[in-house]
Amino acid sequence: MKYVSRLLLLAALSALMVFDAQLLAAPKKILVITQSRGFRHGPVNRGGKETCQVERVLAEIGKKSGIFTTVNSQDAIKSITRENLKQFDGLFFYTTGMLLPAGDPRDALMEFIKSGKGFVGAHSAADTFKQYDGYVRMINGSFAGHPWNAGSTNGFLNHEPSHPTVAMLGRDFIWKDEIYQYNNFDPDAVRVLFSLNMAKSKPQMPYHVPVCWVRSFGKCRVFFTNLGHNGSTWENETFHKHLIEGFKWSLKLTDGPSEPNPDVQALESMKAFALFAAQRLKLDEAELLGKMKAKAKDEKFIKLLRENSWKSRGRDMKLIQQVIDAL
Repeated sequence: MKYVSRLLLLAALSALMVFDAQLLAAPKKILVITQSRGFRHGPVNRGGKETCQVERVLAEIGKKSGIFTTVNSQDAIKSITRENLKQFDGLFFYTTGMLLPAGDPRDALMEFIKSGKGFVGAHSAADTFKQYDGYVRMINGSFAGHPWNAGSTNGFLNHEPSHPTVAMLGRDFIWKDEIYQYNNFDPDAVRVLFSLNMAKSKPQMPYHVPVCWVRSFGKCRVFFTNLGHNGSTWENETFHKHLIEGFKWSLKLTDGPSEPNPDVQALESMKAFALFAAQRLKLDEAELLGKMKAKAKDEKFIKLLRENSWKSRGRDMKLIQQVIDAL
């Protein structure tokens, strides 16, 4: 009995030592890029100060959490070199435009990411390198407008409340911020964690609009959240938790799945389409959604649904009717 008790005590002490080691581990070092080669968002505008709002908030939450420290840059050409990147564990982008010339500078960026370092992108990280296919594939999308503008308050559906990066948001929540829609978005490449809830958003479009997703890219974990246009978002403690957990996940300090979830995304496409078509064409929404769900495994239909609803932009009703005719 004493032997068993000693074993249990040793096990408990070992667990505490591991926990203490984690607490005492040196914080990760993050290169924060907030350069704008095009539209400059308010939260990344230094306005003559040493740091912008994004840089200040990231430094504060990194220090408070003990997870990371930051080095700030608004000069990607100077900062993103093979030699300079050696000191960093991860990258953060809140950026716009073509930050690096073609060739070795871009190669250095992608090699760093694929090697297993962390990458966290916020908002206009998806409005960056739009003519560079390698980056667009990595982030999995490029800015194609924002029908949901900065003054709009919209509803969102959290598809995976158990995922550490979105657990603080609840299953169904509202948020005031500008929301992008995307070209070059591949539903088979990423795990979408939350999306616009079209039933609680204006305008209502016939297509799925992902807002936050994760993926594996090479050995890297990529975390992207579209939130962050509004300065108020950057002062929100729930958003701080969202970012901290995004960094932890990307830096492999916590676990959560990254396998793509195209079936979840297809269902959101169906729901958005059914809501839109029922209102515009005076159809029964539940009946229409039921018919689409019956074709959920029909790859040809799902492809038609996604392509036509997106191409229509909510205006070309002939494309909408083609989807209905395929049911």
